[in-house]
Amino acid sequence: MSHAGTGDIRVLIADDQVMVRQGFTVLLNAEPGITVVGQAVDGADAIAKAAELAPDVVLMDIRMPGTGGIEATRVLTAEAHATVKVLVLTTFDLDEYVYEALRAGAAGFLLKDASAEELAEAVRVVARGDALLAPNVTKRLIAEFSRLSAAAPRAPLMDRVGALTERETEVLTLIAHGLSNAEIAARLVVAEQTVKTYVSRILTKLSLRDRTQAAVHAYETGLVRPGGGR
Repeated sequence: MSHAGTGDIRVLIADDQVMVRQGFTVLLNAEPGITVVGQAVDGADAIAKAAELAPDVVLMDIRMPGTGGIEATRVLTAEAHATVKVLVLTTFDLDEYVYEALRAGAAGFLLKDASAEELAEAVRVVARGDALLAPNVTKRLIAEFSRLSAAAPRAPLMDRVGALTERETEVLTLIAHGLSNAEIAARLVVAEQTVKTYVSRILTKLSLRDRTQAAVHAYETGLVRPGGGR
């Protein structure tokens, strides 16, 4: 399937700025095991190119003319059999879009000023099925949940997390606080593989795509409250 070596991660870059597309293409093609298979100028083009090129990861800008990144993300991740991962590119002035893009199915966020190493690692992280939120974006995501909670306080919707065991609920809470599998393992004094098993069970029981959506779910159901813990 790959055009440049068996096992390469196939990447599609969607951004309305030519210099951004070309710059990311040069950076990623210089990384071992990653191949940029195409570029898209807007969301509609990204949807069409994804169907044609079957990328593993789409680097998606949020604000583009016509069909924007959020709607394109929603379309690309809507199919039950969809395997493409969307990594949204954002800047500090796009905080208000973080929440909606995550709900649309984005696997994670990366700031546009990330280094070449951070960009390549982010692509690898989402390609293998993990979720990624840049630390600064995570803080803003939590701040957005705080704002929403203040506007519309809600009681925990325990029927939406009631299928989880006590330990699974604890792991979900730690995911929502931004801890990695290794950090959760250290906190709970268990093997990292055990944590991976818990995460897999949580995603299956709650019908979620990845740990990013698990974090969103924990806040939306009131299991975790921004700034106040669980």
